[in-house]
Amino acid sequence: MTIIENKPRLLTGDTPTGRLHLGHWVGSLENRVAMQDEYECYFIIANMHAFTTRMERPAEIHESVMDITMDYLAAGIDPKKSQIFVQSEIPAISEMTFFFSMLIPYPRLMRNPTIKDEIRDKGLGDNYAFGFLLYPVGQVADILVFRPEVVPVGEDQIPHLEMTREVARRFNQLYCHVDPQTEDDDYIKQGGLFPVIKPKLGRTKRLVGTNGPGPDGNLLKMSKSLNNAIFLSDDADTIKKKVMGMYTDPKRLKATDKGSIENNPLWIFHDTFNSDKAWVEEAKARYQAGGIGDVECKRRLIDVLVELIEPMRLRRLQYEKDLHYVQSVLKEGTANANEVANKTLLLAKEAMRQRFF
Repeated sequence: MTIIENKPRLLTGDTPTGRLHLGHWVGSLENRVAMQDEYECYFIIANMHAFTTRMERPAEIHESVMDITMDYLAAGIDPKKSQIFVQSEIPAISEMTFFFSMLIPYPRLMRNPTIKDEIRDKGLGDNYAFGFLLYPVGQVADILVFRPEVVPVGEDQIPHLEMTREVARRFNQLYCHVDPQTEDDDYIKQGGLFPVIKPKLGRTKRLVGTNGPGPDGNLLKMSKSLNNAIFLSDDADTIKKKVMGMYTDPKRLKATDKGSIENNPLWIFHDTFNSDKAWVEEAKARYQAGGIGDVECKRRLIDVLVELIEPMRLRRLQYEKDLHYVQSVLKEGTANANEVANKTLLLAKEAMRQRFF
């Protein structure tokens, strides 16, 4: 095994719904890459969760698992330092999902804003599977079965993490007899099994997409399903096409018109990705005064994004030629993850007095 036990543990991951994009990078992925030396890292590819909305497309889910694995490796996740694993190959997660489901009242589940948003945004009405509601409970198990201290996530995952924190407290109080007045940081010291995890948000909580506002007038977040994403595997020509078509200020008809930088994806992207802050501030002032055009600013953004993405894209191309290696990374990571998850499951059963042999 390559696991180093004396480091604090980190767990996060993605549901395989396609290749990763810039929103994933600034939301969590760049944090994961940067934290590998400090933490014992586990990165879950949650293929079971993908079935909540794609149950009729299993081959697509399988392909997405491989896509995300290659994106991880290309972005800098090092399998010598971190474990990349497949959710469905960790039986302890499913078993703990059942036990944890007893600790979450149904009304509490339905108050989860992420669940409400997905039901609304996907137009599900009452036409969703029971497994869709089980998804946030499963996400609690995904996390707690590895007993991490920190979970790097995007802002939209905070409601799920709060539920995870609630379940950790409830389990520790009910089965480990920890005093409910215990501070979150002290649950393990007081005999609890599960740490009350801490989220770590990316530097950009919610990256907008390239296509402008939705029906409510608010800018939509970057998403493959909304066709407004720039992927970590896009080549320079594709990035150029997407940036040149990017929504800016609709009231600005020519380069000499004064432009607004508020809620303008062009400037949100420059603020997020352009390290030349002096140029950004100067260009913003010129843009607002009608002294610089969208095209010039977009060309500068293209250069910035290509510089970031191109090394990842080239590394990914090499992994695409060696799928046997990619498969071996998943196999080894899953084996290591199973050791940790199975240990947690046994400890949980002991705490619940349900270990008989």
